[in-house]
Amino acid sequence: MTHPAPTGAPTRTWTTSDFDFALPPELIAQHPAPERSAARLLDGRTWPPADRIFRDLPALLQPGDLLVFNDTQVIKARLYGEKPTGGRLELLVERVLGNHEVVAHMKVSKKPSAGTVLRMAPGPDGQPAFSATLLGRWPDADGPLFHLRFSDDPYVLMARHGHVPLPPYIEHGDTEEDERRYQTVFAQTPGAVAAPTAALHFDAAVLAALQARGVPRANVTLHVGAGTFAPVKGEDIRAHRMHSEWYRIPPQTLAALERTRRAGGRIVAVGTTTVRTLESWARTGQTEGDTDIFITPGFDFRVVDLLITNFHLPRSTLLMLVSAFAGYEHIMALYRHAIAQHYRFFSYGDAMLLQRGQP
Repeated sequence: MTHPAPTGAPTRTWTTSDFDFALPPELIAQHPAPERSAARLLDGRTWPPADRIFRDLPALLQPGDLLVFNDTQVIKARLYGEKPTGGRLELLVERVLGNHEVVAHMKVSKKPSAGTVLRMAPGPDGQPAFSATLLGRWPDADGPLFHLRFSDDPYVLMARHGHVPLPPYIEHGDTEEDERRYQTVFAQTPGAVAAPTAALHFDAAVLAALQARGVPRANVTLHVGAGTFAPVKGEDIRAHRMHSEWYRIPPQTLAALERTRRAGGRIVAVGTTTVRTLESWARTGQTEGDTDIFITPGFDFRVVDLLITNFHLPRSTLLMLVSAFAGYEHIMALYRHAIAQHYRFFSYGDAMLLQRGQP
């Protein structure tokens, strides 16, 4: 596939405050809609927007459009344990390495030193289910994350003893409902600590209707990290450094992208993680690796034509991304409309359909 050359640089200096807005707390969804495709869908391709239901999506796409999903699977990455002294701690596994090793965030009153053996998932009798040896910081001695070695396969241990890593704005502990609904119906590649939330609205009926409509599907993988919720510190967004996430685009997806372009179809990204994956590949030519791409207004999109996404946090990198995609003024107007119409926000909230516009 060939891509156009980058166009001119943006002329405006953007600040974090440009992406702020007041959101009534009651609009932050604490639970998913009763049915996945019963969530609302704001069709924001034009102004004024249209208020729809997510199951209307197939009728809004054209035969020959290509839907690209992120097939990452959320792992039970939140683990509880204690130091040898009895001090409690919490791990949020960010990445699984080889040799039973992981990279994790750690919440603890006093950080333990390298070599400390942590007692993980202690039961009612006080006995730990497994141990985790702290090897040091990550990615270097001053890194923000921790490098640990588990006493057994990390995936097995997380499946048995871990908790669903719900976002910080969801106020309840994880439940059986969260195990089912904070996961897409087509998740197949374990490794994410946050769900690709736009894809949570798809169910078997919607997927069947898309197939009948002549809208094919393709998958990429990007393991969403906890950094997706990290706030942008400071006002100059140019100083912000994105967290790194692993992605892969399989050969069959590359072929589907090429076929769609040749036939005049549109590339429809399901979620911002899919956008970041496709646009990273467009710039590097790498189909697998780490990306820390930061998409802000003025970005030259080379692959994605339409975007399905949820409503994002104020002052967040994701709000900056959708503003780059559909146009800043347009996005802020859509958000004002969504708040006035009581749409549900964030991971368990409603969705919107956007068309690539001008920054």
